[in-house]
Amino acid sequence: MSATATHVLLIGIDGVRHDTFAEVPTPHLDAIGAAGLHRPVLVHPDVPTISGPSWATMLTGVLPASHRILDNDLTGNELAAHPDVVHRATSHRPGMQTFVGADWQPLVTNHSGGPLLAGGGFLPDCPRGSDAGPADWHCADQLVVDAAADALSGFTSGPGSVSFVYLHGCDTAGHHSGVGPLYRELIAASDQRVGQLLHALEARSSRAEEDWLVIAATDHGHRPEGGHGGDTDAERTAWISACGPGVPTGGSAPLELADVAGHVSHVLGLPPRSEAFIGLPFGARAALRPGAAAPGPGRAGESC
Repeated sequence: MSATATHVLLIGIDGVRHDTFAEVPTPHLDAIGAAGLHRPVLVHPDVPTISGPSWATMLTGVLPASHRILDNDLTGNELAAHPDVVHRATSHRPGMQTFVGADWQPLVTNHSGGPLLAGGGFLPDCPRGSDAGPADWHCADQLVVDAAADALSGFTSGPGSVSFVYLHGCDTAGHHSGVGPLYRELIAASDQRVGQLLHALEARSSRAEEDWLVIAATDHGHRPEGGHGGDTDAERTAWISACGPGVPTGGSAPLELADVAGHVSHVLGLPPRSEAFIGLPFGARAALRPGAAAPGPGRAGESC
């Protein structure tokens, strides 16, 4: 692994169709992809195109048959046996700094059988459900990003860090009024918030001595009229953008959502996983021959 400090920033943007994403100006997300990779990802056929099982697969590296999250009620999950990658990182590396923030309660609180992320995290104090409107969605995502940017600025260098920052507004807009102007407005606003996180990262006084792995991803798409959970291409096509240690540039190797946990595990040198763990380092899936073992931790590449 690299002798410099390794930090990980995971950015989850819920429910962003890949084709619509390509039509909206997103310079900050584009910069991540240009420095590493941006690729559509077909949600695994065993994973419903629903937020709960999709994020659980992405963050644990195992499929619903193992983590037992089948919808947005997480009750009865097996996350203790298959914990999220933030928890695994801090368990393996005591002293590693973390930030987790989201405006969806099951990710960070015990609401609906959560939290999906074992340590919980920051939840903005904003209206939700029928009491909320577009201004509230913007406010909630902005409060999450403000808290995350403060954390990124304040981390000390040496121990490293792992952060998960989740933005909910795009998915909420899709459910509200379909894939239209409001949905696109929230995609563009999410990109600006990603820019705020990247600025906080680059402004660190110790930035030159650090490797930063940055991964931005969505969990599923939307039908044109709004909604998801089915098997149409629009719902089942997600995407991952990433740059930093170990991220290949160019190429067309297939990816799985579980490879988010797989790549973070690879870069941080986390110990062997259960046989249920299907996540691989980015770019390794095409190179994996039948019967070959998944690659172990390797030397980190260039930072973003």
